[in-house]
Amino acid sequence: MCRYCSPVLTVTSVNVNGLRAAAKKGFVEWLAETSADVLCLQEVRAEPGQLPRAAGAPEGWHVTHAPAAAKGRAGVSLYTRRQPDAVRTGFGSQEFDGSGRYLEADLPGVTVASLYLPSGEVGTERQDEKYRFMDEFLPYLTSLRERAAADGREVLVCGDWNIAHAEADLRNWRANRKNSGFLPEERAWLSRVLSPGDGGYVDVVRALHPDTEGPYSWWSYRGRAFDNDSGWRIDLHAATEGLADRAVKGFVERAATHTERWSDHAPVTVVYDL
Repeated sequence: MCRYCSPVLTVTSVNVNGLRAAAKKGFVEWLAETSADVLCLQEVRAEPGQLPRAAGAPEGWHVTHAPAAAKGRAGVSLYTRRQPDAVRTGFGSQEFDGSGRYLEADLPGVTVASLYLPSGEVGTERQDEKYRFMDEFLPYLTSLRERAAADGREVLVCGDWNIAHAEADLRNWRANRKNSGFLPEERAWLSRVLSPGDGGYVDVVRALHPDTEGPYSWWSYRGRAFDNDSGWRIDLHAATEGLADRAVKGFVERAATHTERWSDHAPVTVVYDL
């Protein structure tokens, strides 16, 4: 795909549910052991100066943070082993570019982005905000793919999409048909993102695991959701077709036990053979 890349690109995406809290629970130790070349974080919920160095500016990584203007909310970050050729915050949205929800970086042959799509709540302004974001974001995704293709590049948008696309993407789908994250209009929008004739992206992990339930990446802290694997698959790698075709392995780094979790999400990792 590109002359200057390593033959393998490993990308991990995870919603850290507050990076300062995650750093105290095991994120720093996990980071020291990961083999990822690129790390996409969501819901960082901190300014760079508020983060411990081992989590926010670790040795061996080039790090870009895009915190939200609203303190203590949202925030996305990108960690790359090599220095990016360019980094951009936001997607040209007057409403959302300061909300800490989108950050992208150019690496040789590929643009990688970290996305934190609004979660929404039926019957509230939060759901209206989610729909406004979706309405603006899909045209951007399409144009990003088209511009990248013209330059001979691929695109990978990783993150917390806050939408379970199909029944196989959440355990209790029947009970969630009227809840944000599994509404028909949300699922239809994600279908457009993943349609060859529209957004043109591929859900990489689903393509690698076409006939399985999950693998889930988020479990509520309530009850025994994690122990019972009663989760949602909402953390996605959405790639252009050329890159998706090079994915050789995709998996969720699920903690061994409930007490070993450092977030309510688990890292989702994909290995791309370039």
